[in-house]
Amino acid sequence: MKLNCRPVNFDNDAYLISSRRRGPHAGSPRGVLVICLNNSVTLSRRSATTRSKPDRFVLPQWAFDLMRPVLRSMGRAFWNLRTTGLENIPSEGGLVVAANHQTYLDPFLISIPIKRPLRFLAWNVVLDWPLVGKLMRLLGAWPLQLGRSDPAAIRRSLQWVREGGAIMIFPEGGRGQPDGTMFKFKAGAVRMALEAGVPVLPVTIRGANRVWPVGKRLPCRGEIQIIYHPLYHVEQRPGEDPRACARRESERLAEIIGAALSGDSP
Repeated sequence: MKLNCRPVNFDNDAYLISSRRRGPHAGSPRGVLVICLNNSVTLSRRSATTRSKPDRFVLPQWAFDLMRPVLRSMGRAFWNLRTTGLENIPSEGGLVVAANHQTYLDPFLISIPIKRPLRFLAWNVVLDWPLVGKLMRLLGAWPLQLGRSDPAAIRRSLQWVREGGAIMIFPEGGRGQPDGTMFKFKAGAVRMALEAGVPVLPVTIRGANRVWPVGKRLPCRGEIQIIYHPLYHVEQRPGEDPRACARRESERLAEIIGAALSGDSP
């Protein structure tokens, strides 16, 4: 299947990223990106005066490889974690991983079988929090400033993907509904794939909303399943407006991911 769109100039698009909207940069060794589109912030070359802080120490790739079986064992022991469609995960090449978002566990659980570097951005304020902020920095988080333009982080994300890296994006822009249903997808995931010319790996996570309900401080036992769907490749329909294309294909992406929430075939 294909997403039919053509590249869009990211300097003319707008992004808003919150503490639940994390993402990458080209210098980090590993992480996940959560990024969403919002017209309240505009990235332009003229406003590119904001610069993120320099990189701090991050764990090397071999450390993540050692952590992978530990996370897998914890997932199976506490949440009976099951994964399907692992054959759809490419081992190389630029990639946008797009998934629904139910809990703060999602990026870590989804990344377990993705045996390649990932990236993620994080709200700069969160990175100053005790313990959590330090852990996120160790995982390769790149600080993104809110309330002002920070186009450098977006450009690093695009550079990373174009050079063959993988980025995880939650198109809802935050956690979904308490019952596990999704909020409307924003166009950030599709537009990132458009600009970088890379495929999208749709991912559905279900059951996590019952494991860690909104309002609870800690997760509980339960069952979580993660489905990795076949890749989509972005293209443009003849004469189609790129913004209309991104909206249409974002809706289609939501249909594919959402169908698996109820156990239906995509």
